[in-house]
Amino acid sequence: MPSKRLQRLCLSALFAALIYVFTAFFHIPSHTGYTHIGDAFLFLAACLLPRPYAAAAGASGAVLADCLTGFPLWAPASAVIKALSVLAFSSRTQKVLCTRNALALLPAFLLCIGGYYLYDAMLCGNMVAPLAGIPGYITQCVLSGGLFLIAAVALDKLHIRHHV
Repeated sequence: MPSKRLQRLCLSALFAALIYVFTAFFHIPSHTGYTHIGDAFLFLAACLLPRPYAAAAGASGAVLADCLTGFPLWAPASAVIKALSVLAFSSRTQKVLCTRNALALLPAFLLCIGGYYLYDAMLCGNMVAPLAGIPGYITQCVLSGGLFLIAAVALDKLHIRHHV
């Protein structure tokens, strides 16, 4: 039987790949980047893995997507925002979808919207132009949050917490 650390490392790599794929290939171009559903897998990783593993999966998957789809300028922001987003979730619960993890979507959404807005403002040098990106960030949060909720319910029905 592989060690718990090796299992977590492999699961982190799997989540990094899922985050990359669902960010890079399932996205809608927006004013300065793209809107995607990859955050759903970041939220799942945060519910199934200890924080350092989930943060590494989220940051690496998002940075790979940014760099390999032509948006490397966004990679530093993505690394920080995705790594910080996992902090609101808990992997120490009986179910993937518990009250805490459902409520964790709110700070994750605020961090995504606010973080990318501030980074965009820093890049363009004003606070008005980046307002155009907020609808895309909101769409990204809503779609990713909805997919996360659906997947979390499905994983709970499969009793995935007993196998991770």
